[in-house]
Amino acid sequence: MISKSSLLAEPASPAHICPFDQACSYLEAAAKELNLNQGLLEILSHPRKVVTVSIPVKLDDGEIQVLAGHRVQHSDVLGPYKGGIRFYPAVTLREVSALAMLMTWKCALLGIPYGGGKGGIAIDPKRYSVGELERISRRYISELIKDIGPSVDIPAPDMGTSAREMAWMMDTYSVNIGHAVPGVVTGKPLSIGGSLGREMATGRGTMIIVREALADRGKSLVGVRVAIQGFGNVGCAAAELLYEAGAKIIAVSTGAGGIFSEVGLDIPALKVYAAENRKSIVGFPQSVAISNADLLTLPCDVLIPAALENQITEENVNQVQAQIVAEAANGPVTLEANLALEARGVIVLPDILANAGGVVVSYLEWVQGLSYVFWDEERVNREMEHLMVQAYRKVIHQSEVRQISLRLAAYTLGVGRVAQALTDRGLYP
Repeated sequence: MISKSSLLAEPASPAHICPFDQACSYLEAAAKELNLNQGLLEILSHPRKVVTVSIPVKLDDGEIQVLAGHRVQHSDVLGPYKGGIRFYPAVTLREVSALAMLMTWKCALLGIPYGGGKGGIAIDPKRYSVGELERISRRYISELIKDIGPSVDIPAPDMGTSAREMAWMMDTYSVNIGHAVPGVVTGKPLSIGGSLGREMATGRGTMIIVREALADRGKSLVGVRVAIQGFGNVGCAAAELLYEAGAKIIAVSTGAGGIFSEVGLDIPALKVYAAENRKSIVGFPQSVAISNADLLTLPCDVLIPAALENQITEENVNQVQAQIVAEAANGPVTLEANLALEARGVIVLPDILANAGGVVVSYLEWVQGLSYVFWDEERVNREMEHLMVQAYRKVIHQSEVRQISLRLAAYTLGVGRVAQALTDRGLYP
């Protein structure tokens, strides 16, 4: 068993499923399958560094508010830490630590030279003005300035952040260093070193993995019934690309609710509708309103949870009717629900594979930024697809050879690569 670090001894999140404990459970399962010794398991289960900083910010009305910002650096055995920064009310140190650990395995699985990191501030960005968000972003990154850098830790957008926040953070770091450093963050605007293809990357990666899983079963995307929980950056991109490939998107949802159409939704028209209605999709013509909970249980070929964690649990797993569940979000299926789905023969495409397109293109952006040579979108998409398909094939092979689930296969590959690198590097001193 893993001994829990005192660094993470804060109370669990209000949800009854702790993301850090779940991440450790997946690590333990992979370690058992790989027959890793206890010492290696202990090292891999603890983040190398946990940083919490105070962020004093002057609000527009003159009031001073002090926020807490976290950055967890899990492992740099394979390369610099890599991971997003989220602005979200439910951010906790345990959640950020879990996501940093998952990012380590994701990068290792995809074969890119990064370790896992994650950061966040527990705020609702909708409650702050643009000026306030800029001051929060700049102060947060300035407090972390000794702990980040293009060869140390490279942040990226996540829930509640975007290219805008990355631009502020890159500028803050660059001003302090004394020259422009485009490689310090990824997900930036194109004007300051961002990469073509980045905005659609996570959704594109999900589409690719779904496409490959269907192809292994003698099917194409044409006519496949897909339900997508979440119509933000990831869900919207996945919906658009699947629609273009001929899939029938029967349902999508946001936090405010979802919509359903038996004949399939017109995704380009829905994107326009959402843009004109402050991202709301409710009321879209030729659709009926459904809840997020209803969407998860619709009869469909492919279900894509692309919103929050812990959406499919032991409480609703028996109502899930999809044949394939592709985890575009981080941890949308709980450990118990995952076991139940696998027992029923449902194919679960795990998050560290299915949503890895974003970090792959972040890596490609970083490479372009370091070399100051920038690629066209076709090359970015081609390079990303190669890495995604390669990783999928490795997972399938590992699953067949070891006779284990796709999730466990993905984890054994990711954990195994980090464990081998750690063994080869040895311990200092």
